Amino acid sequence: MKAVLIVERLVKFEVFGQEFPLYTDAAEEDVQEILDLVKEQLDHSSKSSSTLAPNKTAILASINMAGKYVKLKRDFEEYKKKIEEQANSLSKRIGDTLDSTS
Repeated sequence: MKAVLIVERLVKFEVFGQEFPLYTDAAEEDVQEILDLVKEQLDHSSKSSSTLAPNKTAILASINMAGKYVKLKRDFEEYKKKIEEQANSLSKRIGDTLDSTS
């Protein structure tokens, strides 16, 4: 049995002029991708509704990201179901072919 060492580190990021600390064990490239996505969503939300307060802009960005996540999750479940159906069909065809050659 191997022991796995998980090392968390502090990452600081800035949103609307306010600094936020975050402890994470995610890879640096993952953290950067996440923070870039958050910044992109915040920029998009603030441009589309420039009259909103920063906290409301952050909520709007969160809702947008959650909506994208839900759609992606649904699409993935449909993809898994489709692949499972294709695998079952292929398995049945292989079984039928093997039965007919026996």
